[in-house]
Amino acid sequence: MQTIGLTAAMIFASFAIIMVALPRFIKKLKKRGTVATDQYKRDLRKIPTWGGVAILAVVFLLFSVAAIFEYLPVPFSVPLLATEVDWAILIVASLFGAFGLVDDFVDVGRPVKMLMLFFFSYKLIFVIGATMVTIPFLGRFDFGAYYLFLIVPLYVLVAANLVNMHSGFNGLASGLSVIVLVFLLVKFVMAGYAGVFVLSCLVGATAGFLWYNRYPARIFMANIGSLSLGAAIGAAVVVSGFLVSGFIMLIPHTINFLMYIYWRLMHRLHPEDLRWKIEKFGRVREDGTLEVPNPLTLKWVLPYYYKMTEKQAVLAMYALTIPFCVVGLFIPY
Repeated sequence: MQTIGLTAAMIFASFAIIMVALPRFIKKLKKRGTVATDQYKRDLRKIPTWGGVAILAVVFLLFSVAAIFEYLPVPFSVPLLATEVDWAILIVASLFGAFGLVDDFVDVGRPVKMLMLFFFSYKLIFVIGATMVTIPFLGRFDFGAYYLFLIVPLYVLVAANLVNMHSGFNGLASGLSVIVLVFLLVKFVMAGYAGVFVLSCLVGATAGFLWYNRYPARIFMANIGSLSLGAAIGAAVVVSGFLVSGFIMLIPHTINFLMYIYWRLMHRLHPEDLRWKIEKFGRVREDGTLEVPNPLTLKWVLPYYYKMTEKQAVLAMYALTIPFCVVGLFIPY
């Protein structure tokens, strides 16, 4: 019961803080000219970006408050609000987010980018207590150092990029992240694992951010937001050992990635064929529905075959993701 109470308190606190702080942050971003074009609005309006900074700032604030409470005199102290696991997940998520911020300004190249992001996860190896991996229908295997130095960073790297790629519509990446984080949080609470504090803070902060990021968006979270949330999801999965259930929860993200890889491959093989032409965005018709170039990313599949608005397309992606998260919730590994 104490864990559930703490979880609820952290969700509420992070949600309330970001709901209050974000309007002022949006105004400051507008004033500084830190904006990006909303490609799925007919007027191509400019929207403040870097909202991921606010999500991480709120989480760090709550971690700081938790540290203060932990070191108060004995009658008032609240021990172990944030564990080493919580701090490790937050640090890894922040490193990915910081890199996303830098990447918006400096093109370091794909090889360097992948290498740096790979090593950003090494903080997690100090808080992982077991290296056993359950593979369905095959059994449990101890991967030892391979788990710590190869599987862990690869899993986090892939998860971060899956979340980063499955975006583009108002509220898509943030909403899907909230869904996955909520189910992971429930799974952590049920299992009694460390990491509940950081997941609670992320759920509340991201849900509050979603209120301003949903259609029509008043702020974007940019790479700093999507990479940090994806890294947090991946980090939570590897420290808990829920590799299979985490994979199941991210199946829609994975399908989106595989569709994109197929698209790029076909473009390389047939560069003159307009069917495989690389397009980053669609457009909005006069009736408000989406016109997308092809059905080669998951978010474009339904708008390509059926007339629907951006909001409807996002809700469809939510509806697709939730069943996989429900299944993942009940997979014990």
